[in-house]
Amino acid sequence: MPAAGTRPDGQSAGRPGGPRRKDEIFASCLELLTAQGYDGLTVEGVAQRSGVNKTTLYRWWPSKSELLRDALLNSGMLSLDLPDSGSLKGDLSDLATQLQALLDEPRTSAVVEAALVGAVRHQAMRELVTHFLEDRLGRHQPIFARAVERGELPADFDPALLVDAMAGALWIRLLVRRKPAASDFTDRLISMLLQGA
Repeated sequence: MPAAGTRPDGQSAGRPGGPRRKDEIFASCLELLTAQGYDGLTVEGVAQRSGVNKTTLYRWWPSKSELLRDALLNSGMLSLDLPDSGSLKGDLSDLATQLQALLDEPRTSAVVEAALVGAVRHQAMRELVTHFLEDRLGRHQPIFARAVERGELPADFDPALLVDAMAGALWIRLLVRRKPAASDFTDRLISMLLQGA
């Protein structure tokens, strides 16, 4: 029997953060999303692929939507570093370069494509993607706060407009048109957006 205060999976009772093998669980979840889509994704399938007992998964994530939400938010696969170049244009260029690198990597681009397709077809997936995008915008808020302090943006500017326009243009070019986002394209895109901002 497990020690007092310990879960059957070896995780301390009440300890936040998920089971010990959560990185493997999240990776398996995203791999199944790309392979089978949102419809084919199941908690049981993630358990089988990751080698973690399904009762453990259900203890932490009662539904596949909750498991997928945490996989999208916490998997390092989709993370971007927070740049601080000294200018808004430099920070956006850095973010664009990082985003392009993610979308150029087949495994990551497959996850993004599956998530976007699922968001069109399923309300639950759409809510997950929206939550993910809002989380990422919140993490990058310091970029825009610094830009306001430097006088590069007005205090009442909505950064979501700028981020959506930049990310949308890159996603269309890389995922739909299947064209590389060369540095001159990124520079022209950011210059155009900042002129409008």
